Amino acid sequence: MITVKDLMCSELHTLRPKDTIHKAKQLMLDKQIRHIPILDEDNHFLGLVTKRDILAVSISILADIDISERDELEEGIPVCEIMTTDVIIVKEDTPLGEAARSLLKQKFGCLPVLQDDILIGILTEADFVKLAVYLLEKLEQFEKYKSL
Repeated sequence: MITVKDLMCSELHTLRPKDTIHKAKQLMLDKQIRHIPILDEDNHFLGLVTKRDILAVSISILADIDISERDELEEGIPVCEIMTTDVIIVKEDTPLGEAARSLLKQKFGCLPVLQDDILIGILTEADFVKLAVYLLEKLEQFEKYKSL
């Protein structure tokens, strides 16, 4: 049986509750990610901040203020004020099909993977797209082989 552990990413980019929106934006840009798990000092999962959350509270680039003012304002807002705490989580031994159905139910585009309240991975929509591409390529190879 294929489980979450087989597909999840364990290279995690996380923040603490008091880290700022500005820091979250920079992390998303630097690491090209759309989801940031928020952890306490003992690495217990507290919540999730998504790119959509950041965009909802960020000051528009169209606003009549300069970048340094915008950054200063965003450095004053901790991510704990915008993070979502009602997040569906999975365990590493969760069957992948069950995880996919859970992902479809929620709006965040990812599933934090926990073991004893400690974040050990994250499973994203992109992981499932990569799996689909891999399976489609294998199917195409099989179809070519079958036609020989």
